This record gives sequence, C-alpha cells and structure tokens, in this order.
Amino acid sequence: MSSPHRGLRPDVLSRDVLASIVVFLVAVPLCVGIAVASGVPAELGLVTGIVGGLVTGAMPGSSLQVSGPAAGLTVLVYEAVTTHGVAALGILVLATGILQIGLGLIGFGRWFRAISTAVVHGMLAGIGLVLISSQLYAVAGFSAPGSGLDNLAGLPDLFTRIHGAPAISSCAVGVGTILVLVLWKRIPGRLPRTLPGPLAAVGLATAAVAVFDLPVAPIEVQGLIDSLRLTGLEDFGLLADVGLLGVILAFTLIASAESLFSAAAVDRMHDGPRTHFNKELVAQGTGNTICGLVGALPMTAVIVRSAANVQAGACTKASRILHGVWLLVFAALFPAMLGLIPVAALAGILVHAGAKLIPVTTIRPLWREHRGEAVVLMVTALAIVLTDMFMGVLLGIGLAVVKTAWETSAVRLDIDEREDRTTVSLSGSATFLRLPQILDTLEALPKDRPVELDLSQLRHLDHACRTALQAWSTHSGAVRLDGPARDGTPREAALAGLARDGEGPPRAR
Repeated sequence: MSSPHRGLRPDVLSRDVLASIVVFLVAVPLCVGIAVASGVPAELGLVTGIVGGLVTGAMPGSSLQVSGPAAGLTVLVYEAVTTHGVAALGILVLATGILQIGLGLIGFGRWFRAISTAVVHGMLAGIGLVLISSQLYAVAGFSAPGSGLDNLAGLPDLFTRIHGAPAISSCAVGVGTILVLVLWKRIPGRLPRTLPGPLAAVGLATAAVAVFDLPVAPIEVQGLIDSLRLTGLEDFGLLADVGLLGVILAFTLIASAESLFSAAAVDRMHDGPRTHFNKELVAQGTGNTICGLVGALPMTAVIVRSAANVQAGACTKASRILHGVWLLVFAALFPAMLGLIPVAALAGILVHAGAKLIPVTTIRPLWREHRGEAVVLMVTALAIVLTDMFMGVLLGIGLAVVKTAWETSAVRLDIDEREDRTTVSLSGSATFLRLPQILDTLEALPKDRPVELDLSQLRHLDHACRTALQAWSTHSGAVRLDGPARDGTPREAALAGLARDGEGPPRAR
C-alpha cells in the first residue's frame, strides 16, 4: 500500500514525479478516446484531464485519486450532444458543477454513499454494454445507429458489412488493440510494469497503420484553442428546456456517485489520509464548473488512473497535479501527434474499458447469496440499454428502495384457535406492502367464532394498514386487544385512535 506523506522531501517528490508520468501515459489515450466516442473534438478530452489535474487535483478532498473524462459518462454525453448539439455541452457541465458545489457545501456528499451498490454496479454494467455496442461499429470503421437498443439490434447487420480493405483493416487494428490490452500484463519482464497497456496498444496500432499503410481513418484534430467554446450568458437560456434539466440531474448523480465510490475504493489502496467526501464533491464541482465554462467534457474521479497513481508509488497530491501539467504540455506542443492515432485503436480501448465495467465475476455469487441485489443490478443495466441512462438509474434506485422496504416490512401472524374465539397476533412491521398477506389471512379465518386481533407486538404500523384493519374489524365485528394507550386511557378509546396516524401501536397491557 502507498502512504501519502506530508511535505515534499526529495525522495517523496521523485516518487510523485514518476507516478505522474505513469498516470499521464495512461490518461492520454483514454482522454482522447472518450472525447471521440462522445462525439466532440479529441482535444476536449485533454482539456478535462488538464483541469482535473491542475484544479481538482490541487483541492482538498481525496489524497491520491485522479480526475478526468470517464468512460462512465461517454454514453450520456454522446446522447446529449446528439440531441441538443455540442453548443449545449458547456452549460450542461457548468450547471452540473455548480450543483455539485452546492451539494458538497450543504454536506450532501456523504449521502451519495447511501446509494445501493447494486444500482451503481448496474449503472456501470449498462454503460459498459452500451459503450461496447457503439464502439464495435467504430472498430469496423462505421457509425453507430444511435441508441443502445438500436446498436445491439444492428450488430448482426454490422458483421455482414465487414468486407473490403478499409473495414477489414480497421477491424484488424481494433481487435489487435484489444488483444494487446488483454495480454499486456501477462508478458514477462519489466516492460508491462513500466509502460501502461493503453499507451502500448495505441502506439503499436499507430505504428502498424503507418508501416503497412493501412486504409484506417485517423482522428480529426482541430487544435486546442479552436476546439474550445466559451459558455456565455445567452447559453443559460437553454436551461428552460426541461429535457436539459433531466440531463443535468443525470450528470450530477452519475459523476458524483462514480467519484465518491472511486474515492472509497482508492482509500482502501493506501494507508494515508482518508477522503473527505463533502470536500471531494466540492472539488469535483469546481472542476466541472471550469470545464463547463470552456465547453469541455464533464469530469469524474477515474478508478483506472487513480489505481495507476497509487500503484506507481505516489505519495502526495503533487502527482496528480503534475499529470495535469504533462497533459497541458502535450496538448500545447504536440497536438499533431493526435492526428496519427487511428480511430479503430481508440475504439478498441473503449471496448476493453466497457467490458471491465461489467461485473461478470460478481454476478453469479451475488445471485446465490443476495438474489434481490442481483435483480436490481440486472434490471438497472437492462433499463439503461432499453431506455436511457437517467431512466435506468431512476428505475434502479426505485427498485432498490422497494426491495429494501419489502425486506424490512416482514410481518408475522400467529393464530390461536380456541372453542370460543380465535386470536390473531401480529408482530414485526405491518406496512402496505404486506397488507394483501394480512387481509388474506384474516379473511380466511372461520366465521363461526369471534376474532381477537392483537397488535401490541408490532414495531411499526403504517396508515394504510391501520385503515384497512379498522375497516376489516368494523365489518367482521372483531375485538382488538391492543392494550391501553400511552396516556392510560381504556382500551376502547385507544382502539378508536387506530384509525388515525399515531406514533405507533399502543403498548401491550
């Protein structure tokens, strides 16, 4: 484990410099690839990485995690750009950043940890599926049809279109890139530990295209300054569109949750200072505000780059700040190098990244041990593929809440049948979710003797159950054995109060 140390002693600084170079080499192909896949100029991915290093990296919050454009937001950004245009991206990211700052200042950051992990994993799995389905078209040198469902439905037709030199060459480059990424760490020697896999894959693909003169399309380069679009006051008028407000909420939820979950994961990788979640949310919001002002991509904390930073021996936040410096130097001095990178290679990197978002190894044990959580995960992922990111996440959160409510509202009915009467004792939590079970049991009781209903052992009785039991009791003539009310009034007076919302079931006698 790495341990962040205070101060910049020579040995600490040297480790931070080396770590920053490793993170920079990992970040370049990912920043560029995510931008291209998002439908915006490649340089905007570098801008977000620069802001993530120089601004967010310098702010308090997390010690070692690295921020920049993330594959998790690629699908959502692409949908927003396709629907509302590139001009709307700046105000979307700006509003997201301001909202994140506000949530951090009021102490909402820690509440993002309350989001079900099944929803988060389902969200990432859905993103991974949509990302893979869209980037497979880019691997073959074609444009994706559009939505996640259309992309999946069009895959059989895509495979029939792969013929001719351009498509075959593009597929060879893309598939080769994926193979290098999968096999890179298995190569013996020190090279895989010193040279990041994504950089090696892109470098080999670029060299292969140049040496064999393959007809594979390179990415388009506009220049760092030309790719920026400053957000002006007139852009705030776009917020009148209700559809954009939903996109902003989706950006905020996903970017914040991914960043804070990443922070929790990075904290487990080192024994230094823990993350202050509210400050980290403010830092992420500040970075997104600046990215929004210049029309760049939204940022999150990225677990791949963060893990590379820790594993490379980073000690302080200087490593992530320096990685931003190297990105700035590269974007300013060597922009033409971006134009040599084949699109198919970047698509291969994103296919590999999308596959890593799908928790294949955890689904089977999760299904065996926590089937409800596995259902939430799979429904969230499927909903994202079939609808969109925002609706999928909302459905996942709603399903997780219903699952939790169902599990915590367990109620037990004990029936004691005697010659002169039947006593039904309820214990546990009686909520509307269990009302069908309760009423079915009560209505199946013998009608030839009186019924006593004892609610004194209930921990919770909600309004729906109170009202339904009051109506059943009135209709059936049942006698309630609830015990005296808290103020000592007789049982009959306490029973009348059960038709209203009270503080809970009366105590037993």
